Amino acid sequence: MGPNRIMRALAPLAIAASGLFLAWFLGAPMTGALIAMLAGAGAASLAGTISNGHPAPERPAEAAGLPLLPDVMDLVESVDTPLLIVRNRRVLMANEPARQLLGEHIQGVDVRLAIRHPAAAERLIEPASDEQRERVIRTELVGLGQHDRRWEMTATLLKDGSRVVRLVDKSAAQAAEQMRTDFVANASHELRTPLATLLGFLETLQDDAAAEDKGLRSRFIRIMFDEATRMHRLVDDLISLSRIEGERFTPPRELVDLLPLVDEVRRDFAHAREESGSDIVVEKLAGFSLVLGDSLQLRQLLHNLIGNALKYGRPDAAVTVRFTEAGPEMLRMSIIDRGEGIAPEHLPRLTERFYRVHPSRSRAMGGTGLGLAIVKHIVGRHRGRLQIRSRPGEGTAVHVDLPRPDGRAVIEES
Repeated sequence: MGPNRIMRALAPLAIAASGLFLAWFLGAPMTGALIAMLAGAGAASLAGTISNGHPAPERPAEAAGLPLLPDVMDLVESVDTPLLIVRNRRVLMANEPARQLLGEHIQGVDVRLAIRHPAAAERLIEPASDEQRERVIRTELVGLGQHDRRWEMTATLLKDGSRVVRLVDKSAAQAAEQMRTDFVANASHELRTPLATLLGFLETLQDDAAAEDKGLRSRFIRIMFDEATRMHRLVDDLISLSRIEGERFTPPRELVDLLPLVDEVRRDFAHAREESGSDIVVEKLAGFSLVLGDSLQLRQLLHNLIGNALKYGRPDAAVTVRFTEAGPEMLRMSIIDRGEGIAPEHLPRLTERFYRVHPSRSRAMGGTGLGLAIVKHIVGRHRGRLQIRSRPGEGTAVHVDLPRPDGRAVIEES
């Protein structure tokens, strides 16, 4: 047997071995990978010659020294994150996510042109030392694809000098971390302001002359009480938000009638309705008002939404709570005010924690900046939908879609 025939006979086994390594690295099941690689190797050995016995033309990757079977390519393509195989500073193969991120042209080009990032180029073209052969190189790439995207590049050095390069998008994790940082900073600021007021007035009242002035003392005590109440509401909202987030993976299964909850909230706001001259009007256009939910959280949702409608609606204008059907599986509850409305640029951010359209006005009215964030999380835990629609000068409508009980029989029995 000639050397060429021996090489052709051994090539499939070498390919199968390389495929097994890739399967192990990517976490594929070893038994299935072994069968697939051996089957692919057999297919390659049969396809290695054409009917007249001449070898098939080499593909670019094979010419570079890395034979790629269809099974290997399928394995790499099955990875849902950008994956590249690099040898001698050149991209031998890139899967679909990598081509979408970096461009269709990257296969076969210099890796420095494929991944246009200084940190990536520095780590992928440096010569491999003995220490590098024993570890995986991880590099953070900022601005790859888009300026605000963050990626972690993992480059694993293989024994033949090739590198398997994987890019993992860390943008969402970074955004979550930034959100947590902003939340802590905002919460600290919101608590520090009333605390500073309390400390200032307490320090003033320690002065004998100020303490003897009954009018001044009474005014200071009233302000201190308002600030302490505001701080108490903020702490309560923070605790509620934390509790709701902790239960977000457990959908509530209690059968709740929303009409009695609306009546309770109406009684809570009796004094506010008298002062503003507004009323709360209920329109039940749906056949029923039963939903699956958590009664305490749904009461809090109604309290926040109706409270906002009374605060920001026009005096003497009614707030409407309307029940309609939102398809076969959902009940829609809409809270509608006739206030000044909200500009379109603010609507996407209304449910962010501590976001306020008018910060000073909201604080003056006793708002904590967490009301709509709590509403959003309650709706999310109930597997519902939240929509906020508003037009300046016309008012605001908040639509909450909640899941109905399973089956009409449950409703009839209730």
